[in-house]
Amino acid sequence: MDKVFIDGLEIETIIGIYDWEREIKQVVRIDLEMDWDNMPAAQSEDIQFALNYKDVSKRLIGFIGGSEFLLVETMAEAIAQILLKEFKIPALKLKLSKPGAIRGAKAVGVMIERSQLDKKEQGKTEDNVAGKES
Repeated sequence: MDKVFIDGLEIETIIGIYDWEREIKQVVRIDLEMDWDNMPAAQSEDIQFALNYKDVSKRLIGFIGGSEFLLVETMAEAIAQILLKEFKIPALKLKLSKPGAIRGAKAVGVMIERSQLDKKEQGKTEDNVAGKES
C-alpha cells in the first residue's frame, strides 16, 4: 500500500494532568503515516483522487488547537478516529509527542496504529458485549 505522510506537524494545545499544564498551551508534534492508493491521483493528476495532506493538516490543527486533553493517549486515539472516519483512510500510524516534557529527553509520547478493520472489530466486540448484557 502507498503511504501519504505528515512529519513534524507542531500544534499548540492544552495537554496534561498537572494543574500548571491546564493553564498554558504546550506544543505537541505529530508524525503521521497514512495508507492510501496514490495510483488514481498519479494517473489522472487530479487532486480529488489524492489524500489531501493540506486538508488533513488543517483538520488536525483545528481539532487539536481547540482541545484540552489530559492524556496524550486519549488525544492520539481521538486523532486516529477522526482521520479514519472523515478521510476514509484505510490504516494509519501516528506518533504524538510532547517535546520537552521530560528533562533530558527530546520528547515523550505515544505511537499507535489504527485501521478501518480495527473499527469493524471494535463494533463486533461492542455488539457482543451488548448482547451478553441483555
